[in-house]
Amino acid sequence: MSVKIEDRPIEQVREQVIDQLIYNYSHGVISVEAFERRLDDAMAASDNSALMALVEDLTLITDQQYKAQKHSQFAPNYSAQHETDEEPLTLRSILGSSERSGQWVVPQNIYIENYMGSINLDFTDAIFTHQHVTIHVNCYFGSEEIYVPEHVNVVSKMFCILGSFENKTVSLNKRQAPTIQIEGKTVLGSVEVKVKRTIKEKFISFANDLKTQLGMNGKHY
Repeated sequence: MSVKIEDRPIEQVREQVIDQLIYNYSHGVISVEAFERRLDDAMAASDNSALMALVEDLTLITDQQYKAQKHSQFAPNYSAQHETDEEPLTLRSILGSSERSGQWVVPQNIYIENYMGSINLDFTDAIFTHQHVTIHVNCYFGSEEIYVPEHVNVVSKMFCILGSFENKTVSLNKRQAPTIQIEGKTVLGSVEVKVKRTIKEKFISFANDLKTQLGMNGKHY
């Protein structure tokens, strides 16, 4: 017997419902207005029954091709192979700015030394070679922005003295995604973790790409 809907983990149900919304919209079953309205409701819902009600009139169910395309779009770049003698990455900023972005290989340890400066660390297109990555932070009177892909886990062990740490990443079913642990201290500074695009923007972009591939623009089942 299947588990009753009210007893299932809500994030698992939310992911299932959003997938069904994307799939039916991309096949021209519902309009863009209905898709975005239901997507907003799905992301805000706090009850499994309310989530399932959003797709009770949608008959198309996702297939393996959809799941493969979604994984390719949303999963972080990950390679299980890495060098055992790799060098850690160190970013330093003293009254200046430092940035690491684009496509780069993520080492197991990253060190940030920031003294009255600004640092931008962007994992959006980075290639992960470790399941667990640690960022060691020393931030004094500075600011740091860390961008991560949606399906990377973030764990904070920061110690703030008249400073701030804010994690704006989304809570999704992240399975075996890499985990970034941020530890260290900030004194009269700020560290912010976020994504470049909201998860809603990524869902809409993915849905529109699928719709274009299917040639469903202006068409309906």
